[in-house]
Amino acid sequence: MAAHRSGPLKQQNKPHKGGRHRGRGSAQRDGKGRLALKTLSKKVRKDLSKVDQRHRASQLRKQKKEAVLAEKRQLGSKDGPPHQVLVVPLHNRISLPEAFRLLQDRDTGTVHLNEWGSTHSFMLLCPRLKHRWFFTSARPGDLHTVLDMAKVADTILFLLDPLEGWDSTGDYCLSCLFAQGLPTYTLAVQGVSGLPLKKQTDVRKKLSKAVEKRFPDDKLLLLDTQQEAGMLLRQLANQKQRHLAFRDRHAYLFAHAVDFVPSEENNLLGTLKISGYVRGQALNVNNLLHIVGHGDFQMKQIDAPVDPFPLNPRVIKSPKDPGMAMEVCATDAVVDMEEDLKVLMKADPERQESLQTEVIPDPMEGEQTWPTEEELSEANDLLKEASKVVKKVPKGTSSYQAEWILDEDGESGGEGDEYDDIEREDFMEEESQDEGSEKEEEEECETVTMGESVHDDLYDEKVDEEAEGKMLEKYKQERLEEMFPDEVDTPRDVAARIRFQKYRGLKSFRTSPWDPKENLPQDYARIFQFQNFINTRRRIFKEIEEKEVEGAEVGWYVTLHVSEVPVSVVEHFKRGAPLIAFSLLPHEQKMSVLNMVVSRHAGNTEPVKAKEELIFHCGFRRFRASPLFSQHTAADKHKFQRFLTADLALVVTVYAPITFPPASVLLFKQNSNGMHSLIATGYLLSVDPDRMVIKRVVLSGHPFKIFTKMAVVRYMFFNREDVLWFKPVELRTKWGRRGHIKEPLGTHGHMKCSFDGKLKSQDTVLMNLYKRVFPKWTYDPYVPEPVPWVKSEISSTVPEMDME
Repeated sequence: MAAHRSGPLKQQNKPHKGGRHRGRGSAQRDGKGRLALKTLSKKVRKDLSKVDQRHRASQLRKQKKEAVLAEKRQLGSKDGPPHQVLVVPLHNRISLPEAFRLLQDRDTGTVHLNEWGSTHSFMLLCPRLKHRWFFTSARPGDLHTVLDMAKVADTILFLLDPLEGWDSTGDYCLSCLFAQGLPTYTLAVQGVSGLPLKKQTDVRKKLSKAVEKRFPDDKLLLLDTQQEAGMLLRQLANQKQRHLAFRDRHAYLFAHAVDFVPSEENNLLGTLKISGYVRGQALNVNNLLHIVGHGDFQMKQIDAPVDPFPLNPRVIKSPKDPGMAMEVCATDAVVDMEEDLKVLMKADPERQESLQTEVIPDPMEGEQTWPTEEELSEANDLLKEASKVVKKVPKGTSSYQAEWILDEDGESGGEGDEYDDIEREDFMEEESQDEGSEKEEEEECETVTMGESVHDDLYDEKVDEEAEGKMLEKYKQERLEEMFPDEVDTPRDVAARIRFQKYRGLKSFRTSPWDPKENLPQDYARIFQFQNFINTRRRIFKEIEEKEVEGAEVGWYVTLHVSEVPVSVVEHFKRGAPLIAFSLLPHEQKMSVLNMVVSRHAGNTEPVKAKEELIFHCGFRRFRASPLFSQHTAADKHKFQRFLTADLALVVTVYAPITFPPASVLLFKQNSNGMHSLIATGYLLSVDPDRMVIKRVVLSGHPFKIFTKMAVVRYMFFNREDVLWFKPVELRTKWGRRGHIKEPLGTHGHMKCSFDGKLKSQDTVLMNLYKRVFPKWTYDPYVPEPVPWVKSEISSTVPEMDME
């Protein structure tokens, strides 16, 4: 008797699932003894009770609170660096000397004045508040000075006008500072007391509403009296500090004193002695030093002179009169500096970082070695055998005469292929283009006499016609790129297979493979590349957090001996420009390929073309380069953009020294009048030479005769050989059809194409070709000083264009 077996239609009920509350036994049975990798590598976690969890949370809060208080107490104290405050007036009606006069209160503390050319600064020592400030100033029009000093300032004090707040120059300065990254800032209003009492309240309310757009949730302080200046100082001392990532991981220094010792061989080079307070991180003498705007240099040694601005000056009693005491001021400390000079560190040649920025490529690397004598003899034998030709010649013919006798195969006797006249009549018949001419309607014009302006001649003298013509042509190119992206005309004088020989076709731009090491330019032999950039960056940052770097501690007043510095650095400092130095992390002096994400600044509408020279402010560096623009996507290939568009963020690719992100990026363009206009702002994305920027070229053709799924396309190519050369590349149309080339027709570039659907007569046939592009090596670390920025001189009207 056969056993009953259920059929295929038997109902299958769902098995019971334990869900989250499965037992240990069922989990072990399902796993069959296997353990996940995460379970093996995960640290043993101890389950804490609720009381222990609350206790641990309170301990963490307490530690964070103590860290914030310790940082606040160290800044400006006797053991920490002075509290550096940058005063920026945002309106031309602001009186900077009046503000400094109120802050230099002799009753509050001791004031030490210092003046370097056009840059005014002073040190304020206040033992009663246990704080010391270092006040500096910068005008908004002096763009480089404002941005450089904001990189090292602990607090920025913005001075506002009571009626307007800030003018156009101040607004432009704020845009640049916000893009670079603002440290702690304070808003103060000057001139409210000069207004009538009835208007003061209304003015403050209107100003508060205007300020909320840029500075939300920030209070306005007054700076008109000595009492208000004291309240402002207390606000500056008790503020919570904001951190800038690109400077907190570096040791940096603002120069208070500079001395230059020329070398014996060359007076233009020498040793630069920079004195100032160490900030950020500990300063190691073996690391490289970057002087902002001047380049990278090596240090010889670090000295520790006497602090010229002590919070509590030393008191020396007179030996003749014990009751008479004398305080040691800053000048006395400078005089005694050489007596109390102490050498902290000297550079170790074995551990010192090298100034090498590029790899010196070996042209013979990877080439075949020189052949041996045996290989040369074998090659000669093969060449002789290949050169021997057997011919049938009459008797008595010499070898010289035999060279002139033609073979039977060498005679050309074949006839060419005949072209089918019937097929040519069917497919090559051209339609008459003169079907009918439309009569142009005459428009009646009215003549109007206008009064001539007196200033027209003076205005025309300032207009550069050549620059206007170039700008108009650039606007037309940008407009054409927006209307017809990547479309180019096939040249008629050069064969398309020669003009586009570096391009290739792709089945899919997103998924088709492309080797990033293929056909690299010669400049790639000069750059450095990391095996794993993320791991290197993580390792260096971990060493900084764990305080493994040895050197001068934060808050010490030191003197750096920098070697091989040109004398122009000292001359620049004597003219009033600030001197700021940053210590470089490992590898930050080496050249590589930097990728930055930027967005177009709303205040600038001038077209910016790819590979056009721009000025970069990347972190603490400033340089000039010609960048590439590409789309910001997550794929392995990124489409090249010909212009810096205003509607989306793009990635800028340049050759530049390695910088570890995060770092802010500002792009400027130098105008013909010497000013620098802000083009775009963003941040540093990565240091990756393997990021592929692919340029797309679109060739367009027009359907001449359309059948069911076949069509004859013309004007994409102009000879038969080009059609055969690009036959494997896929075609597409603007209305979404896909197809390919079947065969060429005739000798004028007409081709028969098949598509996945019927074409419309108004459709356009396109062919996509791709090529990888690389940036130009135009890196220049020396940026010329800009002309003071004035809004009215930069803004200009652009004529409307007729693109028909």
